[in-house]
Amino acid sequence: MTQQLPNSLPRPDGEFDRLKEVWRTPTGWRFFSSVNNTSIGLLYIGTALLFFILAGILALVMRVQLAVPDNALLSPETYNQVFTMHGTVMMFLFAIPIVEAIAVYLLPNMLGARDLPFPRLSAYAFYAYAFGGLAFFCTIFVGLAPNGGWFMYPPYTGEQYSPGLNADFWLLGIGFIEISAIAGAVELIVGILFTRAPGMTLRRMPVYAWAMLVVAVMIVFAFPAVIAGTALLELERAFDWPFFIADRGGDPILWQHLFWFFGHPEVYIIFLPAAGMVSTMVPTIAATPLVGRRAIIVALVGVGFFSFGLWAHHMFTSGLGVLEMSFISAASMAVAIPTGIQVFAWIATLWNGRVQMNSPALFLMGFMFIFVLGGLTGVMVAVVPFDWQVHDTYFIVAHLHYVLIGGMVFPVFAAMYYWLPLVKGQRMSERLARWVFWMMFGGFNLAFFPMHITGLQGMPRRVYTYDAQLGWDFLNLLSTVGAFIFAFGVLLFIVDAVRTLRRPEKEVGNPWNAPTLEWLTSESYGNRSIPRITTINPLWEQPTLSEEVDRGQHYLPGTATGLRETIATSPVSAEPRYLMVLPTDSWLPVIAALGTAGFFLLLTVKAVLLAWIFGIMAVAGTVAWLWESDRKPPIREARVADDLVLKVGAKGTASQSWWGIFITLIVDACIFTSFGYAYVHASMRLMVCPPPGAALPTLPWTLASGGLLLASSALILLAMRSLGKARLPWLVLLALGCTAASFLLDLRGHQFAGLDPTVSAWAAGIGGLLGYQGLHVVLLAIAGPYLALRHWRGHLGEHSRATLDNVALIWHYVTLQGIAGMLLVQGLPLLME
Repeated sequence: MTQQLPNSLPRPDGEFDRLKEVWRTPTGWRFFSSVNNTSIGLLYIGTALLFFILAGILALVMRVQLAVPDNALLSPETYNQVFTMHGTVMMFLFAIPIVEAIAVYLLPNMLGARDLPFPRLSAYAFYAYAFGGLAFFCTIFVGLAPNGGWFMYPPYTGEQYSPGLNADFWLLGIGFIEISAIAGAVELIVGILFTRAPGMTLRRMPVYAWAMLVVAVMIVFAFPAVIAGTALLELERAFDWPFFIADRGGDPILWQHLFWFFGHPEVYIIFLPAAGMVSTMVPTIAATPLVGRRAIIVALVGVGFFSFGLWAHHMFTSGLGVLEMSFISAASMAVAIPTGIQVFAWIATLWNGRVQMNSPALFLMGFMFIFVLGGLTGVMVAVVPFDWQVHDTYFIVAHLHYVLIGGMVFPVFAAMYYWLPLVKGQRMSERLARWVFWMMFGGFNLAFFPMHITGLQGMPRRVYTYDAQLGWDFLNLLSTVGAFIFAFGVLLFIVDAVRTLRRPEKEVGNPWNAPTLEWLTSESYGNRSIPRITTINPLWEQPTLSEEVDRGQHYLPGTATGLRETIATSPVSAEPRYLMVLPTDSWLPVIAALGTAGFFLLLTVKAVLLAWIFGIMAVAGTVAWLWESDRKPPIREARVADDLVLKVGAKGTASQSWWGIFITLIVDACIFTSFGYAYVHASMRLMVCPPPGAALPTLPWTLASGGLLLASSALILLAMRSLGKARLPWLVLLALGCTAASFLLDLRGHQFAGLDPTVSAWAAGIGGLLGYQGLHVVLLAIAGPYLALRHWRGHLGEHSRATLDNVALIWHYVTLQGIAGMLLVQGLPLLME
């Protein structure tokens, strides 16, 4: 029985032309104001690959230094900077950005949407990463590159042992990358849950989308720990707050807990998107549906869950207790189970189908071989006694690269060959692809397999040279030769990619006969109409779908409001809910990103006045782009199909912006929790809490401060009920006064109690909690007048109230955070009595 299409009537003349005009990508230098996912995604991918090349060049310099014993090519200090920058650029500027970049480019079309829900946020995330990352990399040319390793362990990176600006560039310079990654995660979560094509239920959602959803949630919970850790170490370096100085109650192990709570999930944040790509490409090259699809999705979630129990996997030699190490060791082995499920499902799919040995297939085969070897050594280092023997040796270097390069780089190169035709319709050369693959595969194994042996022979990591009598020279020479062969393979890939992209554009089509929706079109507006999905593999199981979509026979075949739009659907069943109006191209995200990167980098070199000018630029750019949003829609309802009329926009918890703020506040709460953990950690090291000579504010100070916070939230609730009334802005400003007074009372109470954050880590922990609350008071000091001004200018109403709802959500969070901080500071000493 033929199913009735959403649009079965003939389409009006000019409808398609209006759609193309609304979504037209600017040309010339104005291209960089584009916020469309196809434009930003390509810029993102290109920039990430640039950093991959730059980090690879640093790796080659290291390998030349280690090719022969007693080499004097690099001084110890220069070598420290080179290997620190290599690791930092690979992990922070390539590995995480490339997986988010590919997702920004692919996911909207794969989900059947016109774009992600916050296009300007994607643009801001990219430009903050690009501006800041390029400036950060340039520090290596002036001798200011960080030199404490990509992990930046104190006390070596404290002011006493690293007195220059090198460590500060890492601590403050990495800030913009963390902001970029979190912004991308918020965008992806909301986009995946709320912009899928009608009918694309969670059960039908592509495995790649599942992988990115899990990864985005992992970023939300993992990245806050390293943000808090970098803030604490910079506070120690800049203001002498001794979080990690043992003589004053601090503990260097605190840094390891915070860093690796981010650092080990990060390995799976890198791997899971690659696994999602593999699960997307394998059925295509085997020409058969994915075996064990539901088990793979469960395994993705399982890996994400287990990854948060492995952070102390890196700390087996740091003096942890036997019980703690046993639990971490067990979790480190258990994560191999869901990972193995995916590998066996891929093998079964290949076995079940008819494999086409094309370029993506070669890199996928290489990925499985290398990654499985890396996984086996991962199980080995999960065994505590073995880890004690190989910790900080080249065995760990080999394991790390087998997991990361095998588990991420090879799938990314497979993805480049597979999805590059989406850009201009041209495939890369299959003949050259074989040369690229064998040089990369052979060079990689020649470079890194001998490192297992040098590690077992005792060669330590991070040494800039070694003695000839130790017997490591031949194996190191092999590794250097292999690294250069690998690099030549990458160079040949770049040459072929540039050659392919310079060829004339042609119709994309579906060159691999893939089953997923991204092959319907590669236009800036996505599809001619948003398809209705009824199957898991729509291009295989709905054979006429492409023609129907191109004829505009599905949802939203034009532009109902004259603006950029997509359909918002329910998170589970993907039923159409409302028409989501999207922002257009703008320079404001570029300005805000430039201000953000400039603020962090200029603050690093102590150019405080100029840094604050850039900081004001960032705030002004952000406020200006927000000012253009949340306007009354041009129409209340829109017909998106012959038989379907949707409301235009949404409010409250139905709005995509409310969920964006909610997820951001989860990140915020995790950062606060990390600051709280630092205070608890310092307190637990004390014989008596508070320590001798220290005191806490008396109860009246705390009660008064908490009461004012509750009063401010009550006033905001009253303001929400006063929408459209003259008293609304005055209620908001009064609430701001209560919040500011609460913070000042709390601060004054601690000052009267004699709090000095430079005396002890315990006092610094309280100072960190107070400072973080103060930062939120500053945020409300911007949001409150902004909300009042929108009311006075007539931009707040029943159909344009997202600003009010979102500011109220932030306000209540600040209240809860302030009270939680007071309870923690006052309650912990009582629990320890």
